[in-house]
Amino acid sequence: MKLTDIKDNDGAVKRRMRIGRGIGSGKGKTGGRGVKGQKSRSGVAIKGFEGGQMPLHRRLPKRGFTNIFRLEFVEVTLERLQRAIDSGKLKAGAIDEVGLVAAGVIRRSRDGIRLVATGEIKSAVQITVHGASSGAVLAIEKAGGTVTLIKPKADAAA
Repeated sequence: MKLTDIKDNDGAVKRRMRIGRGIGSGKGKTGGRGVKGQKSRSGVAIKGFEGGQMPLHRRLPKRGFTNIFRLEFVEVTLERLQRAIDSGKLKAGAIDEVGLVAAGVIRRSRDGIRLVATGEIKSAVQITVHGASSGAVLAIEKAGGTVTLIKPKADAAA
């Protein structure tokens, strides 16, 4: 056997269709593009073009705005907090931002941490966060803990 004898099995490789080679080929005339004119040419992008009429996306009014000063808090639920305590990642005592990141409860704190009252907490914790819902504060105080609120990072920097 020589290198020149090596070939694929019959039917393993399908030959490509040569388009635009006459009507008899089955892929001639429009070359598989379906139409003649602007849409058959390369480099034409006409999304949203309505024949010169003002396009719909420009006829509709603009609405709303993006507040560039908005603070982005990372939300931590009571359920997530209790799960971390139960698994031994967090100790049921004084918990703060550094402890939550170290335990893997949150990845990063962005502009601050906000405590949300989803789920329930059984452990008495003294947690220091940048924001908390009233339900979360009530649940932690009911379990025998305390919530200390501190200023968000963006406010502290200003």
